Amino acid sequence: MASLELKDPNLFREACYINGKWVGADSNQTIDVTNPATGDVLGTVPKMGAHETRAAIEAANEAYPAWRAKTAKERASILRKWFDLMMENQEDLARMMTAEQG
Repeated sequence: MASLELKDPNLFREACYINGKWVGADSNQTIDVTNPATGDVLGTVPKMGAHETRAAIEAANEAYPAWRAKTAKERASILRKWFDLMMENQEDLARMMTAEQG
């Protein structure tokens, strides 16, 4: 497996985020993520199926009313924090995206 030199290795997750938790596939199967330019395996992602997809959709549907109830200012604040985190970690994110895209 190829090693990505990241300032914050915790940004590299080999799981999916569903209902507030990082989870693997029910089957425990994974799919290799490779750098198409080199063929190096960068990591894996869970091979999610219909059950996990339904769980993600249900979680999103359950979360939506609370999101909808927030004011525009509250939502903007949350999105701004997300933006700030992306900017804070932009070098690591760019490194991961570049490796994944070759």
